[in-house]
Amino acid sequence: MPLTRRFIDTVQDRAKHDPAFKAALLEEALQALFEGDLEGARELLRDCINATAGFQIVSDRAGLPIKSVMRMVGPNGNPTLENFVSLVRAIQQETNLEARIFVVSQDNFNSDSVIS
Repeated sequence: MPLTRRFIDTVQDRAKHDPAFKAALLEEALQALFEGDLEGARELLRDCINATAGFQIVSDRAGLPIKSVMRMVGPNGNPTLENFVSLVRAIQQETNLEARIFVVSQDNFNSDSVIS
């Protein structure tokens, strides 16, 4: 389903003024990747790019052509892991976000705990 301009503007505005929201966009994209939801990861990464830095800046920082980046995160995209990581790194650099991974044993996992 195509996004309306109004919705995109709303998400971009919130990301601009709410650092936690901006971080959550990137976090959700990475979480989808780790869960094996590659289609969801691409969609969420596309939303993150649209709401934060924009395709031109991300493609420049990643050293990839903008049209290639758009195809990678599009509905039929199939980015290599190397390219996916390049895009995440470019988003992190542009937004001053830092992604970290925590490994938690399911035996000791408390659903009330927060992992950041």
